[in-house]
Amino acid sequence: MRLSRLLLWTTAGAGACDAVTVEELAHNVSRIESLREIKDVTSTFAQLAQFGRYADMAALFAPEGTLLWGNTSIQGPEAIKTWLEADAGDMNGRLPGSLDTMVLTTPLVNLAVDGKTAEGRWNGWRFQGDGKGATRMRGGIWENEYSVTQEGRWEIGVMRYHELYEGGYEGGWRNVGGRDFGLVPEFHYSAEEAGVPIPRGVAGVVGEGPEGVGLGRRIEDLNDEDEVRNLQHAWGYYVDRRLWGEVGELFGSHSWGVVRVDNVGVFEGPGGIKEGLERWMGGEGLKQGVLNEHLIFDTVVKIRQEVDENVPDAERMADARGIEIGLVGDQEKGTASWRFSFFQSSFVRRNGIWQFLNVTIAPLVVANYSDGWGHGGVMPASTVDPVLLDYTTRGTNKPIAQTATADSFEELSRRLSRSYGYEGAESISNAYGFYIDFIDGAACSLMAAIHHPYANKESPFAGFYHTRQRVLEACTQAYGTSARPTRSAISFHWRPQPVIHVSQDGRSASLRARLLQPATDKTAGTIRGGMYHDQMVLDENGSWKLWSLTIDEFYWTMNSWKEGWGGVEVRDKDAPDQPPPRDLVRQYPPDLWLNEMEGEREVGFMGGRERYVSWPEIQRMWFGYRNPVSGGVPENGSYWPGCVPCYQHKPEWGMTKHGWQEPPTGPTLVRAMFAPGNGSSDDGTFISVSVSPGPGEVVEGVVRLVGEQVELEYVLTEKDEGRVTFELPRNLSGGFHLLEATFSGSNRLKPGRDMIDLTLPGGPGSRLGD
Repeated sequence: MRLSRLLLWTTAGAGACDAVTVEELAHNVSRIESLREIKDVTSTFAQLAQFGRYADMAALFAPEGTLLWGNTSIQGPEAIKTWLEADAGDMNGRLPGSLDTMVLTTPLVNLAVDGKTAEGRWNGWRFQGDGKGATRMRGGIWENEYSVTQEGRWEIGVMRYHELYEGGYEGGWRNVGGRDFGLVPEFHYSAEEAGVPIPRGVAGVVGEGPEGVGLGRRIEDLNDEDEVRNLQHAWGYYVDRRLWGEVGELFGSHSWGVVRVDNVGVFEGPGGIKEGLERWMGGEGLKQGVLNEHLIFDTVVKIRQEVDENVPDAERMADARGIEIGLVGDQEKGTASWRFSFFQSSFVRRNGIWQFLNVTIAPLVVANYSDGWGHGGVMPASTVDPVLLDYTTRGTNKPIAQTATADSFEELSRRLSRSYGYEGAESISNAYGFYIDFIDGAACSLMAAIHHPYANKESPFAGFYHTRQRVLEACTQAYGTSARPTRSAISFHWRPQPVIHVSQDGRSASLRARLLQPATDKTAGTIRGGMYHDQMVLDENGSWKLWSLTIDEFYWTMNSWKEGWGGVEVRDKDAPDQPPPRDLVRQYPPDLWLNEMEGEREVGFMGGRERYVSWPEIQRMWFGYRNPVSGGVPENGSYWPGCVPCYQHKPEWGMTKHGWQEPPTGPTLVRAMFAPGNGSSDDGTFISVSVSPGPGEVVEGVVRLVGEQVELEYVLTEKDEGRVTFELPRNLSGGFHLLEATFSGSNRLKPGRDMIDLTLPGGPGSRLGD
């Protein structure tokens, strides 16, 4: 069985083959499952460190696996376990007051053509303390190698840690050895390979199982993982701003759910969830000097293969687990603290929309910034049993034999391309961060090469440059054209916690990610934070490229390690509204200046309009997507979807002008209800179906109303304004009827559905309701 076009990770005519067979589709499913498992095995390595489970960490290595830590080489799981235990000593997360929180983030993983090996690059932190006064912090880059067993389980072959900065808590981190940095840790990928996590080519994959078996369910799992991961990451951004109303909506229309904060309490239902979060983090919203950053790392998602019959209306269920580091403070109260925690969440899918069911936050160490965590924390020890998720069963979820038509395989390929788009968008996002960290003339060429020829990129505090060539020339204008043999300082550009929306055809994506900027030099380090709002496209060669890149910086900063985020003074009210323009804008003016962008979008940002806002003042946070459950937008109007300069100022730069679809901004809400007058009259029974998109989005597509004796269809156009009313058949039998209303989706909108039931006279029962 063959299709007329290849929809997975290629555009028309661009792939290594021009058709997809069942076997090839099965290979592609296995490859994406492999990418996910490689990321999960690495995140699990980090999660285990929080509990000093070094034997379990070592067991993730292949029998001949190697750990290269700086100049130290350790081979084999038993030797790796012994080294990890000795290296940690009493800073092992097991002893009272001890801490060992490791994060491995911003993955860029490339699978080999044969599907049996892979390489990956990560940023990493490690925070340790023994509870008796000793502390240690480390940061660097990991370049790892992976291999798959005959049983289909991925293992770590080589874990290679490049030490870049370290230090004790009191003095903060600094360059390792107080030295200049030399060569950049070698990239395992080229600029072209950065956007191709799965290479083109036909090769078998170990352990993929019978041909074509269970493909529909496995692809559904991958799509659902994307939704759940987005939901967990979106939670973090609402929490950062203490938007408790938005957080409550993540639990569904009735906010039914449970939040447990260990050693604080268990809170149920709409009022309880808000109360619990306020007790743990404070009241609604932020005021000057309040920081509530809760950084999410190493999220592992597991889709359950069965639902809990006690959960109402559950279609599917899922779990997520990860690491959270809180940077919290209130300048007015003179408080600042670190919070090292893990989280465990459960989710339920209802009417096609995933929502939270419960969240557990388990603080391991909470420490005042002034004291650090060397002597433990200020809260009792955690009472939550950590339950790690089994990430190795994706390829065994094959309960459904796929015996569908050619059209259904085309649909499966399209759906799979969306999950591959998620991987491609994350990869090219992190490639940008890795290149810009070590920016110089050589890195300018690499950074520009991962942009599409018609891309646009913001240069901080200046404006947007349009086209790859202009992006390159702006960079070389600022940094020259030569590589730097050494450097004394680095400001990193981590891009963790992505929320990624992929277009319906899988060829474009919108991404929001943090800017987390650890900085280091020969004397001390700092951290500061902002936000990226980007778009990506799949080019004609099958490689993901950046289409638009916007950075909002900074939301919070620190001037020195000693003073931290709580020690930054308010900017003088008599200071100029904006600093003098960068040399760059005088020497090489942007195509769109930030201060030319009318409206609210760049108000308050440095280089933008009006007086810029500087921490500890609270900068406005913009959202490029709607609430992933309710579909709502922020009440303060901070909603700006898609390409930031294209939305109002440069529409000709938009991806739709160049043949790509605009990715969705959130759920499509479908509601079926009885027409006015309870829907029943002498003239018949009427069901009204409404389809609600985001602001400015047009509803076009097929609406169906289907039941055992009902099959109705209508094609919505713009003039229908998202609503159609169906008259039910006059010959419908009496009794109970369950009807499903569906919207097929469109180039911009996700599919959606709703259920409605009614009982007609002449059969059992007499109710008419929804």
